[in-house]
Amino acid sequence: MEITLCSLIALLGFITIANAQTVFDISKCGATPNSDITAILTKTWTDACASPTGATIVIPAGTYKCGVVEFKGPCKGPITFQVDGTLQAPTSPDGDSWITFCSFENLALTGTGTFDGMGSAIYGKQKSKAVNLRFNFITNGHVEGVTSKDSKEFHVNVLGCKNLTISKFTVCAPEDSPNTDGIHLGRSNGVQILDTKIGTGDDCISVGDGMEQLTVERVTCGPGHGISIGSLGQYAGEMPVKGIFVRNCTLVNTQNGVRIKSWPDQEANDVSDIHFEDIVLDNVENPIIVDQMYCPSNLCKSKGASKVTISNVSFKNIRGTCKLPEAITMTCSSAHPCTNVEMCDIDIKCTTGPAKAVCTNVKPIITGIMNPPGC
Repeated sequence: MEITLCSLIALLGFITIANAQTVFDISKCGATPNSDITAILTKTWTDACASPTGATIVIPAGTYKCGVVEFKGPCKGPITFQVDGTLQAPTSPDGDSWITFCSFENLALTGTGTFDGMGSAIYGKQKSKAVNLRFNFITNGHVEGVTSKDSKEFHVNVLGCKNLTISKFTVCAPEDSPNTDGIHLGRSNGVQILDTKIGTGDDCISVGDGMEQLTVERVTCGPGHGISIGSLGQYAGEMPVKGIFVRNCTLVNTQNGVRIKSWPDQEANDVSDIHFEDIVLDNVENPIIVDQMYCPSNLCKSKGASKVTISNVSFKNIRGTCKLPEAITMTCSSAHPCTNVEMCDIDIKCTTGPAKAVCTNVKPIITGIMNPPGC
């Protein structure tokens, strides 16, 4: 049997540290800065995943090249992945993913390091659609402290996860980087995004179908396209979205503020129990949007009414400044008007003239301050 240095570390760890996690420092496993550590990381993951007491994988300070990798479970114990260095993606990775964590329980991704997707050199001309970080079917996960930089596509994609917290996370990419959503989520339950700073070229946070019980708090967004529910109603078989709470967030120089968007006349879905509260706007183009005629690049099959129903939505204590006059635009479906929409203490001032509100197929319940009026 081949015994690598990391394997030996694991064996010794089992013998000498009962009921404690074994530490795998990749610098002790042959990794050196400015080298490709893909093979070392893959082997280290295999050893760490087999540790019955759990394991910590450490990537120390330094810059390392890393190819496409999937860290897949199930594992025998909890895994902590501590990244303090910078990982650099291939220029043209195969497939739609760079680094994927998949199918296990009790993951902690921590540190002060950076996942550099190396997208800046190819924005506007890239063929690659690789997402920097994918979290697929993770139960009881925690991501804290690390940075996603210049992803070629979405920075983070969350799918099929339960009880995942992302905190003190940073996303950075140019304002003109295409389709680089900061954190995209779908078909997951019990996710929290806390104390996070996102600046990118698309939605800071985008919520796809099947998302339930999402909490977003103390997030700063900008540049970017704001915080969005959707788009929904494009594909058959979409699952309902419900229980989304966005609180105490700040949007600075973004294209949109808080938004719900669905495609016209394609597929049915249901959006309910959505709440935006205590939102600060700083020079946002379109602060509050419900757009049920969402049709990017004229890709719609029809301009008919959206089949997505929207209900039990609240916008509370949203204040600040906007660039364009239409501070509030709510275009709901003529076939399924929005119901039980509450607006409370809205105070938005336009920097280029009088602000206005335009509402179609919705009669919001208005309490407290309503500036601008019109709905």
